[in-house]
Amino acid sequence: MSKLSWNKIDTVLLDMDGTLLDLHFDNHFWLQHVPIKLAQQKNISVAAAKDHMLKEYEKVMGTIDWYCLDFWADKLKMDIMQAKREVEHLISMREDTLPFLDALRESGREVILVTNAHPDSLSLKVEHTQLDQHIDLLISTHEFGVTKESQLLWQKLQQKVGFNSAHTLFVDDSLGILKAAEDYGIKHLLAVSNPDSKQPSREINDFPSIQDYRYLIDDILAQPFQA
Repeated sequence: MSKLSWNKIDTVLLDMDGTLLDLHFDNHFWLQHVPIKLAQQKNISVAAAKDHMLKEYEKVMGTIDWYCLDFWADKLKMDIMQAKREVEHLISMREDTLPFLDALRESGREVILVTNAHPDSLSLKVEHTQLDQHIDLLISTHEFGVTKESQLLWQKLQQKVGFNSAHTLFVDDSLGILKAAEDYGIKHLLAVSNPDSKQPSREINDFPSIQDYRYLIDDILAQPFQA
């Protein structure tokens, strides 16, 4: 784990799924639950439904449609939010999230959630986790019509919240999105190596990475921002 220069960081931008919340819910929903429901709906095998959905996901991956519940509801003729509520018991925060968020807030840093999740999905997760009580501002990129994979999103986000790229930390589990943030000029980057609690940790070489935020807390509190 690489050391972060906390004395140079005054704003922390955080992804949600796989970064603050366990990605197991989303992986289970899109890779297991939706294909099972589609198989029942179309009277096909679950294997065929999974194959079909993987091809559909590939077509739009990284675009706003990939994250848009309205898009999938229309394409699959399925009530996606109702389907999510059928497995909502799987929504959970990472064990290390609250200590991390509370340390950031205690240190006086601004903490902003920036998720590609659809606003309805964000609302469902806030309902289950009360994440909003520990974060200064929650933003769904659907507000801007582009995702974190796009440079346009970073421009629009900077216009909205006014972060200084040189003093901003961005944390995400997607290496492609971290690369987009790096290309935009975000100085401090951190990858999550274990986004899904049911999957093994990944080896990450392109960015500093973390498995447990609690290892950061002492440094967060000991190194106040120095302009």
